[in-house]
Amino acid sequence: HSQAQNYTRVSEFVIVGFPSLQPEYFHLVAWFFFFLYLTTVVGNFLLVVVFALERSLQKPMYIIMVSLALADIGMATVILPKIIARYWWNDGALGFHTCLFQVQMIHYFGALSSLISMFMALDRYLAVCFPLRYPILMTNQTIIGLLVFCWVVAHIFSGISTVNFSIMPFCGSSQIIHAFCDTMSVIPLVCGDPSRQIRDAFTSAMTVLFVPLSFIIFSYICIIITVLRMASRQGRAKTFSTCATQGCIISIYYIPRFIVFSTPYIPNLKMTPDKHIVTTLFYSLLPPLINPFIYCLRTKEIKQILKRWVQRRRDITPTKPAVAVTVTK
Repeated sequence: HSQAQNYTRVSEFVIVGFPSLQPEYFHLVAWFFFFLYLTTVVGNFLLVVVFALERSLQKPMYIIMVSLALADIGMATVILPKIIARYWWNDGALGFHTCLFQVQMIHYFGALSSLISMFMALDRYLAVCFPLRYPILMTNQTIIGLLVFCWVVAHIFSGISTVNFSIMPFCGSSQIIHAFCDTMSVIPLVCGDPSRQIRDAFTSAMTVLFVPLSFIIFSYICIIITVLRMASRQGRAKTFSTCATQGCIISIYYIPRFIVFSTPYIPNLKMTPDKHIVTTLFYSLLPPLINPFIYCLRTKEIKQILKRWVQRRRDITPTKPAVAVTVTK
């Protein structure tokens, strides 16, 4: 027991990043992640600002979108600054408790996004399948209560990983072959048999992934059946277009996650460290990057508001007075 306690006294870990990346490409990768972070934060923050300033958008669908935008900002902020520092200044060191915090928040925002996606599907399901009862069933107070539930409950799933991480006995190398600290990346540094930690992390991940995903699939099946019964071809096309866009984002979020978490349990499915890191960054960072642009560009109300803002800005911009030129003889 005392030996295990000594093992857990790790002062810091080191984020290695891509193990095969050559040093001459470090700054290029740092710039890429920097612009990725900047674009993600600005895009999602713009969505939050538009929602806050326009009372016409303060209704359930947009409340869900803003909640997802805040979760996306959180996910990008937890992941990217450290990997940027790793490649910009060769600063990959993370204190033990900082790494512990990163484990908690990465799993937290991952679980939160999954739960919010489920309630986004619920909103679409009620709007399409029960249009007359939708205003009664889905009020602002109802969706705010559901989203508060998401923001609180997501801590339970992430807490499982954090508790496992905090009691693990570490020994040997402190280098994390990943872009950030999470349960799967620190398990190789554990002394002894980490099978219980792997099993707990897998169970927690699959629960928070597949319970929302099962409901999302059910809701989309119901939506498709309802849409096919519509008499209006234009209404069918519009609904299918909206659902197809959300379906693509959901696929990007869930399918790579399932592959990564299932790799230890599928004998013939092997991933190199670089491929594992790329896949993890893909499903962690691509949805936060594209969500605000997808929803802004495909939502008529938001496009009209942005156009009105731009037009208003042009109208109040003072024009330069004409300069009279006198010609002297």
